[in-house]
Formats: sequence, structure tokens, C-alpha cells
Amino acid sequence: MPATLSHINLFFWLYHLFSMLNLKDAALLRHQAFINGVWVSAHPAHTFPVINPATQEPIALVADCAEEETRQAILAAQAALPNWRSKTALYRAQLLLRWRDLILENLDDLAYLLTLEQGKPLTEAKAEIKYGASFIDWFAAEGQRIYGDIIPAQTPGLRLLVTKQPVGVVGAITPWNFPVAMVTRKVAPALAAACTVILKPSEETPLSALALAELAHRAGIPSGVLNVVTGKNPEAIGKTLTESPLVRKLSFTGSTAVGKHLLQQCANTVKKVSLELGGNAPFIVFDDADLDDAVQGAIQSKFRNAGQTCVCANRFFVQKNIYPAFLEKLTESARQLKLGDGCEPNTQIGPLINQKALLKITNLVSDATQKGAKIHTGGNPLTGFFFEPTVLSDITSDMEIYNTEIFGPVAAISVFDTEADVIQRANDTTYGLAAYFYGRDIGRVFRVAEALEYGMVGVNIGVIGTAAAPFGGMKESGIGREGSKYGIDGFLEIKYTCIAGV
Repeated sequence: MPATLSHINLFFWLYHLFSMLNLKDAALLRHQAFINGVWVSAHPAHTFPVINPATQEPIALVADCAEEETRQAILAAQAALPNWRSKTALYRAQLLLRWRDLILENLDDLAYLLTLEQGKPLTEAKAEIKYGASFIDWFAAEGQRIYGDIIPAQTPGLRLLVTKQPVGVVGAITPWNFPVAMVTRKVAPALAAACTVILKPSEETPLSALALAELAHRAGIPSGVLNVVTGKNPEAIGKTLTESPLVRKLSFTGSTAVGKHLLQQCANTVKKVSLELGGNAPFIVFDDADLDDAVQGAIQSKFRNAGQTCVCANRFFVQKNIYPAFLEKLTESARQLKLGDGCEPNTQIGPLINQKALLKITNLVSDATQKGAKIHTGGNPLTGFFFEPTVLSDITSDMEIYNTEIFGPVAAISVFDTEADVIQRANDTTYGLAAYFYGRDIGRVFRVAEALEYGMVGVNIGVIGTAAAPFGGMKESGIGREGSKYGIDGFLEIKYTCIAGV
């Protein structure tokens, strides 16, 4: 859309988009930021387009906020904190569960918006929304189980009490690859712990976060408790969040490079920090594995969301005796995957998020083949942001694809000889988020699971995420855990009170 369009033409352009989207509830498509319970435009009234990666067409124009709007959101969250903190855990849980119910009631519209802005197939989008709702359900209950302690005193007449209190205002920065689940996984425990939140969704996928804010408002979550600031300049918004002394916690999911930068910025105000960063997940197949199960797990782990997940299989290691058979089965399964627009029926793999992502995958495959890798299927970019499901063999450690988080639909396979050898190679990375292996020897299962230097390990399974389990990594893959009973801890302060004269 030309920048010189008049306000009248802009109105008709937006009206065309709204009618094209064909939502059951048109009010879920929001284009302004959400601050202190009010939908607000950026000042000055700048916007940026949200692009459908399958068609490369604009879906909406969204408020391009920056420092000023972020400061407003911080002040709103700070002002809302005392009242929100004074409510009972049961009261907060009831509002959270109402929010969950509204999300599930609007499943079709939310999935459609998610697919339009992110690209994943509708079936995956619906699964993500249900997954996201499960975090709200989980933490609504966990918020009612924030227990303290009474410590036996070593001196007569004293009572030693330990209580847990909300950390305060939370800044949350979420990625584009799971624009619903990553929001609820951060916001739900924060609100359950009686914190207030400023959410910065990815500039690639802000519409899902804004729709969630609309539903949170309908659920009765008070003004200022959840604020959403959109903008195409994440550095400016992030810097404002990290520099503010009112923001006492930052939760970020994204690349390791950005996470390190934010961690440095948070040091000046000594904030609590949770970081869920990049991965380089090994997927190991031992010679006693069930090959069909291993191939199915590989397809799920590698090609879900077009390979754009932080925990997806990144480096495949297959034991020498079964290498040819596994390669043949995986190639055939990958070849049958249907690539296309996520809104089309039967699509199994959607587009990459943008041109930059497509160029990255193209260059990784080119570098690998120039250094001796063989293409068994795929290997080519297609019109738009699509890349064929690809299987490469003969991968070596000097190839860029071996050392880089691929974030695309490319399975890069190496061969190994011994258990000790593959453990060493799997751990030879600065990352430590997720790892997978297939094998049926019970002794090996325990040995390998304990030896892998990763925060999450999947054994004979390719998808491991659940609200009940802690999600997070070791080494440069992050700090802290999300989900599970541990996921609320990062939003709480521990207070010790010593009472004398009892």
C-alpha cells in the first residue's frame, strides 16, 4: 500500500482487508496497542504492515509504538499492581480460567489469524492455541499453590516465616514462531503470581497477541494488568523495558544473541531474568531403535512449523548399521509432505516467515552441498517464502548447517559408530536446549539421557512440550524454566520474616 494514500482510501483498504479476513468475530482483529485497558495508536500515528508469508500480501496495519508508548505501559502496569496484588489467588484464577474459556470459544478465528500472520497450517495453529490455553489452565491452579514455610527456630521466642510475593512489573518479549503459546506461557504465570505485564510481541506476528489481549479484557482482567505494545523497532521497546527501574523482571524468548544483549541491559537494574534462547538439538538413532517410530518422530520434530521451532531436531546422528535404511525411510516420508498455504486443506508445511529466513536456508543448503553433502529430496526455494522439505546426508562438522540453528525444513544427517562418540558430538555445542534419541536398550536409555547436556531430553518421542513439564535449557540456551510447577517461581520473590517476643 503506497504511503501517500489518503485517509479515505486507507479506510476502504482496511475495509477490504476486514471483509477478506472473514472472521466470525471481527473485533478480534486489532491494530492498535493495548495500554491501561484502552486501544491506543502510536504517537505520531505511525503504523507498519503485517504480512502473510504464504501470499506476501498485507493483512493489517498495526501501531508502530516505541519508547513513549512503552513508558506509558510501564506506568499503567505499576499503577495496576497494588490492586491486582491485593486480590485473592482464587479471584485471579477465576479470571484466568474465563480468559482460557474465551480463547477456546474463539478457536477458529484465533487459528485463522495465527495462520495468516505466521504461515503454519491451520491444524497446527489450532493445536498451538489449545496448547497455549493449557498454560492458562495450569497456572490458574498453580497460583493457588504458592506456599510458604514456617522454619523451626533455634532460639526460643522466635518465629521464622517464609512467604512468596509477586516480583512486580514484568516485561515479556515473545517470538513469531509460536505467537499464542509463547504469550500464554509467560503471561499466565505472571498474572497468577499477581504480577502485571507489558508484552512486546514479535513485529512479524502481533495480531495473535492483540486478539489475546482483547479476550483478556472481555474476561475481566483489570486495566493495566496486561498491556501489549506493538512496534517494528524491538530494540527501542526492549531498551525501555530493560532500563526502567519499575520493571523488575524480563522474560524473553528468542535468539541467543539478542538474549545476551538484553541480559547485559538488565544488569544495571539487577532485574530477574528468564531467557529461552536458541538450540542445536541432536536427534540420535541407535541401531536397536524401532526405525518406523524413529522416522515418525523425526518428521514431527524436524518439519513441524516448517522446522521453525527452537526445540526441533537440528543435527541427525544415525548409527552406521541402520544409516541406509533410516535415510531411505526418512527421505520417502519427507517427500510425501504437502507444502502450501496454511489456510489450504491438507497443507502439512507452510512457508518460512520472511525473505531473510528463506535466504538463510538456501545458503545453508548451498554451503553443505558444496562441501560434499548429498540431497536426497528437496533442496530448492520456491516462489514466495517456501522451501522444499529437504533431506541431506553426509553432513560433516565443517559445514555451516552443522553448527547453526537451521530454523527451516532441512534434515541434516550424519553417521556415527559408538555411543561414546555420539554423546561427545551431541554435546559439542554451546547450546543445550533439547535433545532426542531413539533406542530400546534400557541401560542405554538411562546412560544417554543423563549424559546429554540439555535441559530437555525426548526418548523415543519427537514432541515433548506440555504445560506440566519444565521448559528450558542449559549453557547458552537460556536461564530459568517455563511451564510446570517451576514456571511460576521466576515471578516470585522469597521473603523471610523473623518475629521475636512470641
